[in-house]
Amino acid sequence: MVMFFFLVIALAVVVAAVTLAVVGGGEGAGPLPEVAPERLHDPLPADRPVDRSDIDLLRFPLAVRGYRMADVDDALNRVAAELAERDARIADLESALAGARTPAGGGHVSMEKPAPEDHQ
Repeated sequence: MVMFFFLVIALAVVVAAVTLAVVGGGEGAGPLPEVAPERLHDPLPADRPVDRSDIDLLRFPLAVRGYRMADVDDALNRVAAELAERDARIADLESALAGARTPAGGGHVSMEKPAPEDHQ
């Protein structure tokens, strides 16, 4: 019989605690405010080209299912654009270098040192 009263009192305490937690919370206690999603903490620099150390230090915040796709897509698009820009610049420089190696006359440019002349 004592055990029955103990269980009834324990059940009443649990019900009271749950009721207070659900109903009570003080005045003005409404739903929790919306939290802004965690964003990328180490964005790529906007004022200079991306270098190797920027990529090494890049960390994406975790989301419910891994990483936020928008952050990863933005970073990859930025890196891809800069690589395409550098590839185009390298191609331009290589074509300019190839054009400088063949003079307009089509002759061969000698890179050898001329022989010293005797002045007596």
